[in-house]
Amino acid sequence: MTHYVYVLECADGSLYTGYTTDVERRVAEHDAGEGAKYTRGRTPVSLVYTESFETRSDAMSREYAIKRLSRAEKEALVDY
Repeated sequence: MTHYVYVLECADGSLYTGYTTDVERRVAEHDAGEGAKYTRGRTPVSLVYTESFETRSDAMSREYAIKRLSRAEKEALVDY
């Protein structure tokens, strides 16, 4: 099973980072208001970045690292 870390751009311009094993399903959940509480009032969302990992642990570690980045660092990561 492949594990993914993804970054979404919300309708208000904010960036949201998450973890999943199925990126398409998870983005659809966010758009339907069924995803994270943070994205519920910020739809529609756009997928702007993904990374894949072999283990859940590696993906969760990367998600944590991305969440600790500044806005400018996240923008550089997603290559705005």
